[in-house]
Parts: sequence; structure tokens; C-alpha cells
Amino acid sequence: MQLKDKVAYITGSASGIGKEIAILFAQEGAKIIIADLNKEAADATAAELKATGALAIGVGVDVTNEDQVNASVEEGAAAFGGIDILISNAGIQIVHPVEEFSFADWKKMLAIHLDGAFLTTKACLKHMYAQGRGGSVIYMGSVHSKEASLLKAPYVTAKHGLIGLAKTVAKEGAKHGVRANVICPGFVRTPLVEKQIPEQARTLGISEQEVIKNVMLKETVDGEFTTTEDVARVALLFAGFPTNALTGQSLVVSHGWFMQ
Repeated sequence: MQLKDKVAYITGSASGIGKEIAILFAQEGAKIIIADLNKEAADATAAELKATGALAIGVGVDVTNEDQVNASVEEGAAAFGGIDILISNAGIQIVHPVEEFSFADWKKMLAIHLDGAFLTTKACLKHMYAQGRGGSVIYMGSVHSKEASLLKAPYVTAKHGLIGLAKTVAKEGAKHGVRANVICPGFVRTPLVEKQIPEQARTLGISEQEVIKNVMLKETVDGEFTTTEDVARVALLFAGFPTNALTGQSLVVSHGWFMQ
């Protein structure tokens, strides 16, 4: 078990990529804090994990609310004796051309993706530094951390910003044995992406199938969506890596869309 007795705080983990990471980490021996805006869904996911013999709790948290973030991290740390791994995964998507994007939606997108990453990092680092056993901070970026697409100005901006945050945390955390990384998935067929398909079809004036084939998967080598399992395996690689050799690095997981 690569993560035996490690404590993982995972945002947006009642569904999608976050849930897949939680399942894999539990299988690898981690104690899981399911942190999600939907407290009932977080509790349900934690119950699923506990039914398999894992240790897990659910906490409700709006990652843009500092008090809620701090309270949920403290609750998880108290339950399991600290925090070893942060997976900052919570996110949403809103698509419009720049000239039609409302400032309110712009701020909402940056708050969830960037403010949420900052607040959860700050709250978890306090424990990682004090514990003296190191830690791993992992941000859920995107191919859009490296590349741009139409209609996604705040999303692309935020995902680029996560790389800068990770590099800073990697430098500051090194003396405490804390690593920081960014996972950059391509399109993963989660509810977030499912919602984008009809939205982009309407905005671009094309069919949903054309959105999938000619927009989302056009640049992949095989026309395949990235899977939640693909992403979870990379999260395990970063979380379980034994040295600082990979700290500050980002890894694109995209079936060949954007090759570094």
C-alpha cells in the first residue's frame, strides 16, 4: 500500500475525478476526507468507502469560504490525526466568448479554482509543516493549464495560475518535505464535461457529436476521452513519490492532446 495511514483531504470528491482518486487512495491505505459542496453526497461517498473497509468521513465545504475551508480541514485533521495529502480538485465550468462574459461569472470561476486552491493549501500546509512528516499538494489543472480553447477565458486563466501556485508551494514547502504538483487532464467525461457539450454546440452552432469529435477530441492521438482512472493513477504517482525529484512539475494526461 503506497499511502498506508496517510490522510488525504480531497475537494470535489463526491463525484467524478475526485471520487475516483478517493477510491484509489483508499485502496492504497489512505484515510480519506471527502470534501464537497454537497454534504449529503460527501457523506454518501464516505459511506461507500467505509463499506469497503476504508476509513473515511464526509465534510461539507464551499472552497471559496475561508471559514468553511478551515473548519473542514480541522475536522478532518482531528478525525484522522493530521493532513498528509491535499487534492485541490473542486471546479466548475462556464463558457462564453470574452465579450459576453459577465464580470460576476469571471470572478466566480477564479474564486472556485484559484481562491479555493489557495485557501485549502494554506489550511493544509499548517498541518503538514507542524507534523514534520512532509506532505503532497496536488492541484487539478487541465490541458488548459498549458493551452487555450475558445469560450473559456477564466477557466484557462485559472488553470494557468495553478501552475504558478504549485511552483511557489514546491519551493516554500521543500524544507518541510512538502511537494507540490499539477495534474493536467484532457477532456474527461464527467458531469462537468457532459454539461459543456450542449453548451458549446449551441454557442458554436454545431452538433453535439461535432463538439466531441472536432473540438474536444480533435487533437488526441486516438479520439478517446481521458478517464477518471487515468487521472487517479497520476495522482497516486505524485502522492506516493518518495522524494522531491518531481516537485513543482505538472503532467499532462490527455491521450496526446498537447505534448510537452
